[in-house]
Amino acid sequence: MISLPQSERPLDGLLVLDFSQFLSGPLATLKLADLGARVIKVERPGTGDLCRQLYLSDVDIDGANSLFHAINRNKESITADLRNPDDRKLLEALIARADVMVQNFRPGVIERQGLGYDAVSAINPRIIYGSISGYGEDGEWAPLPGQDLLAQARSGLLWLTGSDNDPPMPMGLAVADMLAGNALAQGILAALVGRGIHGKGAKVETSLLEAMVDFQFEVLTTYLNDGHRRPKRSAVNGAHAYLGAPYGVYPTKDGFLALAMTPSLQRLAGLLEVEGLEPFFNDKTALMRERDTIKTEIGRSLARRTTADWLAILQPADIWCSEVLDWPGLMASEAWSHLGLEQTIRRNGNVELKSVRGPIRLNGQGLSSERAAPDLGADLERIKQELLPGI
Repeated sequence: MISLPQSERPLDGLLVLDFSQFLSGPLATLKLADLGARVIKVERPGTGDLCRQLYLSDVDIDGANSLFHAINRNKESITADLRNPDDRKLLEALIARADVMVQNFRPGVIERQGLGYDAVSAINPRIIYGSISGYGEDGEWAPLPGQDLLAQARSGLLWLTGSDNDPPMPMGLAVADMLAGNALAQGILAALVGRGIHGKGAKVETSLLEAMVDFQFEVLTTYLNDGHRRPKRSAVNGAHAYLGAPYGVYPTKDGFLALAMTPSLQRLAGLLEVEGLEPFFNDKTALMRERDTIKTEIGRSLARRTTADWLAILQPADIWCSEVLDWPGLMASEAWSHLGLEQTIRRNGNVELKSVRGPIRLNGQGLSSERAAPDLGADLERIKQELLPGI
C-alpha cells in the first residue's frame, strides 16, 4: 500500500512532548506521530524509558527490543534531568512551543516534579495536556500500580471471559494499556479541534480502568438496566455472556470454526445435519435458555468434517462463520496483503525491522513510516538547534 506523504498528514507541524513510558502513553503518542505530529520523547539520562529494557522475547533489533521499536517508532528522543536547572530551562522552552504534552506517571509524581497541568499551562495556556493513570488521580485505588493485568482483573473482564467452568481468563496482550492509549489519543485530537474553535488548551485524562469499563460498555449497560443480574457464561464454547446459541468457537475435524448469530436455528440445523433440535425451532427464548444443549449438539456435528468443508456449506448459505486463524494463517491470507498491513522500519540505514502499520487510511493511503525508534537522547542537539537556537 502507498504511504501518505508526511506533508499531507493532518497533524503535520504539530509538536508533541512525550514524557510517558512503557506502553499506554507511548501508544497514544505513536498514533499522533502516525498522523503526522512531531513527537519528542523526554527520557531520563542513562536509563530512559524503562520499556527499552522490557523484552517480550529474545529478539534484539540492533541493541533494542522489538516492543520498544513497535511503540516508539517514528519519534525523536532527548534526555533531561528535572533536577538540573539547565535541563529544566530547556524543557520549559520546549513546553512553551509545544502543542501537546503526554505523561503517565503515578498520580502526584509529575506534580512533585513541577510539571503538572497547572504549572505547564501557566507556561503555555494553549497546550493540550494528556494524562493516563491506573485508576484516576485520586480515590482509594489511585496509589495502586497501574499495570495492565491488574487493571484487567479489577475491571471485571477476566471474570466475564471464557466458559462457565473456566477460571478468570486474561486476554493474550496488554489490552488495558492499548485501549487507554487509544482513548487518550482520541481525547487529545478532540481537544485540538476544540482549541481550533475556541483557542483554549485543555487537560485530557483517562485511566486503564476507565478504558476497560468503556471496553465493556455494551454489556455493562445491559447489567445496569437488568436489575444488576450477573450474566451466566455459557458452559459450552463460551464467547459472549449475553448471546445465545450458536455463538461460539467449535472444534472441527482439523481445526476450529467460529459461528456468530444465525437468522434461523432450523436452517442452521438442516445445513449441519443436526437432529433433536426441533423443539427449539419456534421458541425465541430457547437460544439462550437452552444454550448449552443446543451448542453441544451443534458441536457434535461440526466435529465430523473439516473447517474448509463447513465453510463451503455455510458461507454460500449466508451463515455468519469463520475459520480460526493463527498469525501465520492470517498473514497468508489475501486480506493481509491486499490491505498492506505490514511495514518495514529501517534503523541506521541498513537494519530492517518488520512491523504493522496503524489501522487508519486517508484518501486511500496508509500511514506507514520507515523511521525506527530513536536511540536514547540521540536528537537533543539537533532539536536544540532547530527549535531552541537561543538555549
